Amino acid sequence: MPDAPDSLLLRRLIGGLAGADARVLERASTSSSAPLLVAAALLSDDSALLARALRHATTTRDRQLVALAGAHLRGDVDLLDLLVREHLTEHPDNLLAAWIAGLPSAS
Repeated sequence: MPDAPDSLLLRRLIGGLAGADARVLERASTSSSAPLLVAAALLSDDSALLARALRHATTTRDRQLVALAGAHLRGDVDLLDLLVREHLTEHPDNLLAAWIAGLPSAS
């Protein structure tokens, strides 16, 4: 689970607060928070950030977020839909997963 400042920043990003996207990208350069790195990878379409997120994903929940982001970045809409539904069944409070599901398709 991301620390409190990262959680707050991710909630601001998901809520559409102006400048939150730039702050996520800035913080990603030094972060070891898998959810923050997932968000940064999606904002920047950067597979290196996604690989870092995977290295720092210590929980099943975080590894699932990485898989969701990977499916999105590859444009695999069917897999993304399946993974999001399964993830949100187990973790209905995961706003980042719901945000990923709502992003425009990468394809």
